[in-house]
Amino acid sequence: MEIFRAPLITLIARPEFLEPAHLRVQWQGDASSGERLAEFAGRVCYMSQHNPASRSTAEYLENIKKQGHGSVLEHAVYVLLIEGISRSCSHELVRHRAGFGYSQLSQRYVDESHAAFVMPPAILGDAKLEAEWQAQVADAQAAYVRAVEALMQRYEWVSDKVHRRKMAREAARSVLPNATEVKIVVSGNARAWRTMLELRAGEGAELEIRRMAVACLQVLQREAPALFSDFEIYVADDRQEAARVAYHKV
Repeated sequence: MEIFRAPLITLIARPEFLEPAHLRVQWQGDASSGERLAEFAGRVCYMSQHNPASRSTAEYLENIKKQGHGSVLEHAVYVLLIEGISRSCSHELVRHRAGFGYSQLSQRYVDESHAAFVMPPAILGDAKLEAEWQAQVADAQAAYVRAVEALMQRYEWVSDKVHRRKMAREAARSVLPNATEVKIVVSGNARAWRTMLELRAGEGAELEIRRMAVACLQVLQREAPALFSDFEIYVADDRQEAARVAYHKV
């Protein structure tokens, strides 16, 4: 039985900026394609491609965030593969709708006989709690396997084996705990990511989704620092990582 003690975040898609030849910007400094795209969109609003202030992309986007002109950030879309989070965590995540797209593992189709589970952060480090929790999820997984086997026999009259397995799994999944690990592909524009991160990486967020949000922030800061540079990761009083942002609700 595989146990996840931390999420795994992988960047799987990023923006590709194709600068139009007739509206060239006088770029200053290095930047990623997504950062260039956001700057270009902002400069189109005022036809300031000649860059009168000679700002670097990072400086330009810092001013955008400071002024709260977040609409230009919506053009830059980043796609993350998120693994090692529980279904309860993913159900909190998908409440963020505007600017996001989701594709999540389906327990109705996927065999969970060898499912992984996500240990809650609050349990980590306590040997007794960890042992009790692992015993509980092991029992739940065993119950799932028994239910699938029994339901496959009950539905043996269904000639389509694929449909029969689906019928068995969709009923048996009811015994699996919220801690069952899920994989989910999440696409979001930079403005949407910023909103989610502000809400979920803060100290008031539930611990698992806070841990996931901080991990997402670290990936996004590496990919597009100018878009997420005003987020600061720190260790909170509960000794867990959290993040705060300088420019709220950009």
